[in-house]
Amino acid sequence: MSILDLSSMSTSQKFMALEELWEDMSKNVPSNQLTPNWHIDELSSREEKLKNNKSTFSNLEDAKSRLKALCS
Repeated sequence: MSILDLSSMSTSQKFMALEELWEDMSKNVPSNQLTPNWHIDELSSREEKLKNNKSTFSNLEDAKSRLKALCS
């Protein structure tokens, strides 16, 4: 069941609906409910790796090249 008839909405209308939903949620939903638990867990894991010097970083151009190679 869907509240919105997404198939009849243009891309622009879908983005407008997203903006309205986010605006409402950012005002009316407690901040601790806006981020899913899996995201908080992932951020904590990455922070721990940073503290233990177990993270690696790439410059933007290298990252773009790897992503392009994955998509081709």
